Parts: sequence; structure tokens; C-alpha cells
Amino acid sequence: MEETKEAEQPLQPPILDQLKEYIETRFTLSKYKAIEKSTSVAASLVTVVVVTISLLLTFLFATFTLALFLGEVMGAAWKGFGVVALFYLIIALVFIFAKSKIEKPIVNLLISKMFK
Repeated sequence: MEETKEAEQPLQPPILDQLKEYIETRFTLSKYKAIEKSTSVAASLVTVVVVTISLLLTFLFATFTLALFLGEVMGAAWKGFGVVALFYLIIALVFIFAKSKIEKPIVNLLISKMFK
């Protein structure tokens, strides 16, 4: 009678087998999470690069248009390009002096993207 009770109960795998399976499952889950995070970061990076290049090209052509227009208004192309160059010099100086105030939000944005 006792033999039939033992035969009816399913055999439990040893604790080491369960532990091994748990570790393998955790490792696989961690691997999948890392793949998901890296592909998300890569997709964001590609999107940001494409948008940035498009905006830079737009900005470049708008700058040439403005410089040529100002040159025509002032009577010489070099004057228009000089005014635009002076404008960019002022922007560069503002960025140089406000570097710490500009860097912190950018760093925070990048960190939040990585841990999203």
C-alpha cells in the first residue's frame, strides 16, 4: 500500500537542479533586458542623429540665405556674411560663458534616456 502512494506522488527534482534552472532563467532574463535596453538606446541614437543632421543642413542653408539677403541689402556680400559671422560669434560666447548651465540639463537628459 505504501508503495502505491509513493508511485502516485510526482518525483521532485533535487534542489540543485531547481537552483540551476533558476539561475539559467535569471541569466536569460537579464540578457533579454540588456538587449531590449541597448536596442532602445540604439534606435534613439539613430533618430537623434538623423534629426540633428537634418536640422544642421536646414540651419546651414538658412544661414547662407540670410547672409546673401543681408549682403544684398547692405550692398556687398561680404558685409552680409560678416554680420552673420558676428551673430554666430555672439552665440558662441554665450555658450562658453553659460557652459555649466547648459551641460547639466543635457547630462540629465542623457542619463534619463539610458535608465528609461
